[in-house]
Amino acid sequence: MQNRIVRGFAGSMILISILLSHYVNSAWIFLAVFVGLNLLQNAFTKWCLLEIILTKLKVAK
Repeated sequence: MQNRIVRGFAGSMILISILLSHYVNSAWIFLAVFVGLNLLQNAFTKWCLLEIILTKLKVAK
């Protein structure tokens, strides 16, 4: 369940940052870059801060 939440959150953040970069300021694209880099490092290290936060908040495992 946490994997689905993390992926949904990451996808939402990327879409929101793309919309913000188009309509507000192009610097918002760096949020999408940051999220993408975090997803990439998670693929190699299997460490994700959002998973730790969700565990501490006792969101479904």
